[in-house]
Amino acid sequence: MRPFEGVRVLDFSHVLAGPFCTYQLAVLGADVLKIEPPDRPDMTRSEGVSPQLNEQLYGTYFLPQNGGKRAMTLDLSSPGGKQIMERLLGTADVLFQNYAGSAFERLGFGYEHCTAINPRLIYATVTGFGRTGPKASHPAYDVVIQAFSGMMHANRPEGSEPERIGPPVVDYGTGAQAALAIAGALMQRERTGRGQRIDVSMLDSAFMLMSAMTADTMTNGEAPRVYQDIHPKHAGYGTYRTADGLLMLGAYTHRQLCTLMAAIGEDRRASEIAAESDAETVAARDSDTALLARRMTERSAQEWEDMLNASEIPAARVRRLDEALSEPQVVARNGIQDLDGIEGGPSGLPVAGFSYDHGGPELDRPPPRFGQHTDDVLAELGFTDAEVSALRSAGAV
Repeated sequence: MRPFEGVRVLDFSHVLAGPFCTYQLAVLGADVLKIEPPDRPDMTRSEGVSPQLNEQLYGTYFLPQNGGKRAMTLDLSSPGGKQIMERLLGTADVLFQNYAGSAFERLGFGYEHCTAINPRLIYATVTGFGRTGPKASHPAYDVVIQAFSGMMHANRPEGSEPERIGPPVVDYGTGAQAALAIAGALMQRERTGRGQRIDVSMLDSAFMLMSAMTADTMTNGEAPRVYQDIHPKHAGYGTYRTADGLLMLGAYTHRQLCTLMAAIGEDRRASEIAAESDAETVAARDSDTALLARRMTERSAQEWEDMLNASEIPAARVRRLDEALSEPQVVARNGIQDLDGIEGGPSGLPVAGFSYDHGGPELDRPPPRFGQHTDDVLAELGFTDAEVSALRSAGAV
């Protein structure tokens, strides 16, 4: 049995952060109903590298956040849609939405109304800046929060302009925070019997992703010092050029740097470091950096990775994503599970960054087609075939 079996989630979220949250609940067993307006599918359905899949509303930007879910269409502004929603609320454990501003409330389904129908409901929202504060009504995407939060500035190569981080880390970090919040609220409800209102902020989540840097800045009042290649204090922590590519060294501690020097044959320097204080080693950072830069060019990045890892020194050849996905380590972990039956689509999807001994995360159904399970859900709610036909004719679904 997976942790969230028997839990129903009404997922009114779109794009990345929200769907990534509910995806994590789905692979852990929750019955997640992805609910989209009949005339406005999730925009990620038409985003990705395959024009054919985009045209089918099955884009590769949609697939990784929506496996394991069911999908239905619903027009909350119509009388029939409101009737369906009232029934859905009675069956739900969680309602999750990331509509802009107060749009969901204007449709008549704010927190007070929904919890009046179902007092045990966990009502969660994700917005750019949260539901309180002077920017509560302002829209945002991942890149906007990167800029506002200082994250983009912290990614500034020395002497250059700030650069956005390529992968949408704020979206995914926010989704992870939201999933944790919902999991906690479900456990809390088991103890108290009470539902919960959850307000997830992308901005707050960005600070969580920069916790150490945030603490430093709140200590000295200064933006974090940015380094692009080598750490400003630790010569063994940074990117070095090898005979054929880049190698990331992770010898951060005093002991690790000492071991690194011994592993590359610099026994004299290793002995010196062993006798030095941390401050003395930091003072020698520039000369140690020059030494490492010279020695790293003597072998290939893969040779260094293999040799240094064998000496228990963190190090990795800088890989492309396609290279990383083919690594035996990735295959062995099963964090990416097979996905069959999507012609021209991915052969698998990332499922979770962890595993269980039993009842763990599982991709047990492919991502749903637009509105694929509408009739099934309506039948579960007690609507007859004639009523479903009438709802379709009225544009409610």
